[in-house]
Amino acid sequence: MKQLLPMAGALVLSWLASGFTVSRPKPADLVLLNGSIITLTQQKGQFSAVVIQNGRILALLTDSEAREFVGPKTKVVDLKGATILPGLVDAHCHLLGLGMALANVNLVGTTSYAEVIERVKARAAKTPKGQWILGRGWDQNDWQNKHFPDHKALSAAVPNHPVWLTRIDGHAGLANGMAMEQAGITSKTKDPKGGRIVRDDKGFPTGVFVDNGEELISRVVPALTSDQRRKLLETAAEACLKVGLTGVHDMGIPPEQIADYKALADMDRLGLRVYAMISPPESIENAVGYLRKHRVDGYKDGMFTLRGLKLYMDGALGSRGAALLADYSDDPGNRGLLVTAPERVEKLCEAALKAGFQVSTHAIGDRGNRLILDAYEKALKAHPSQDPRFRVEHAQILSPEDIPRFATLGVIPSMQPTHATSDMYWAKDRLGADRLKGAYAWKSLLNTGVFIPCGSDFPIESNNPMLGIYAAVTMQDLKGWPEGGWMPEQRMSRKEALEGFTLWAAKAAFEEKDLGTIQAGKRADLTIVDRNPLTCEAKDIPETRVLYTIVNGRIRYSRADSE
Repeated sequence: MKQLLPMAGALVLSWLASGFTVSRPKPADLVLLNGSIITLTQQKGQFSAVVIQNGRILALLTDSEAREFVGPKTKVVDLKGATILPGLVDAHCHLLGLGMALANVNLVGTTSYAEVIERVKARAAKTPKGQWILGRGWDQNDWQNKHFPDHKALSAAVPNHPVWLTRIDGHAGLANGMAMEQAGITSKTKDPKGGRIVRDDKGFPTGVFVDNGEELISRVVPALTSDQRRKLLETAAEACLKVGLTGVHDMGIPPEQIADYKALADMDRLGLRVYAMISPPESIENAVGYLRKHRVDGYKDGMFTLRGLKLYMDGALGSRGAALLADYSDDPGNRGLLVTAPERVEKLCEAALKAGFQVSTHAIGDRGNRLILDAYEKALKAHPSQDPRFRVEHAQILSPEDIPRFATLGVIPSMQPTHATSDMYWAKDRLGADRLKGAYAWKSLLNTGVFIPCGSDFPIESNNPMLGIYAAVTMQDLKGWPEGGWMPEQRMSRKEALEGFTLWAAKAAFEEKDLGTIQAGKRADLTIVDRNPLTCEAKDIPETRVLYTIVNGRIRYSRADSE
């Protein structure tokens, strides 16, 4: 059937041109009329309609031709000139994290530590004593006092609840006194390997734990039940469909979450397509078996796939955990953290190649990126693979001499445009002017011949892909600052930015034969919006409204219905 579908458009056009009236085409499930179609292919023609049957695109036609496929049960939608895009995909996110962010205390946008405390106090007033309070989103870079906070004020304001507040990047967290007490944290607690406990002048923990240090607190936070996880995943999926996402690449899920995704797909409650990367096993010795055991290919008509391994090389720039080749400009003596030993990363990459798994590794600093490229190179030489498509997630700060290595090794830089426009206010302080030459180097990488799948890393950034497209083409914040764009030489073209969230995201997940463009035979994953992001004023891209989100030929979100 899949082999026949790509021919369907040509066959239908031939049938219509021939003038035969002996029989009519089989009625379609869904017909979209009067649309402006951006196919992202080389296909030429005056198309205004999409005909969908059995979850796939049967043909692109004129409105009059498409009406031949309308039967008694066909759903017909007049788009009134709206723009039809290939389904938008977030190529790096954390779906459960978004669900939790929507359910817990939202600290995004707080402008002071005092505001953080007030939000936590408000939640504590409605929470039984002794019950954990969780929150996420604080960023000391947005405060007047840009130092990490001390727990004392939080502990005094909320003394009867253990509190754990994750920093916006997920690479640091703040615990109050009761949380540290339950975790057994004292001044004698040692820093874990690849992590740091921030301490005051007397050596006492301030409540901030960085990278692997976070596990000292998170391990005592009550685990979610499967029912709780599934509800959070469903809520997050609904939020994604609302902003036009038809699919996501979920980074670093634990094995138990596989059953959650399958259950949601079975109950038809997943809604959007998920391509997942699993977290690594504790033991390297059984890594190949671990990966093969958990592999899932195209479950429920391609709604859930797991064929990738997520690793971490270093921390994040905002919390000064990104591994740098030289000291932080604003923190002499600190070169960041290696979250995973390079030798372990290399062995896990070899195991992934043996198991037929893709590897996606978080690397932000120039040292972290060099080390992961080195590890990939060694693993690929030891175990050559025809099409591994190894990925570096973020690839934010690169030494200029490492930029060509992505193309040479066939490694995919998976990047998040809004990270640049969130970091641009303070990145120079961390790195100095010289190292910025290799930072957020989208155009420099594209010029070497690689492609860049784009995402948001939500809930760190907004899940709205239009904000990512806007950031990629302007290098500006939503107020239009700075004029002309920050590092404008690295801006993407409109087409490149859109491909980052469509075709290139599909290629990064081995799905380009089924997704990423609008053409006969491909899955009917479509995002329909009220303006053309390729031609509208750049400043208007963030205001784009999603009218319909279609996954596997089904309307999963309708703005009219939601209103």
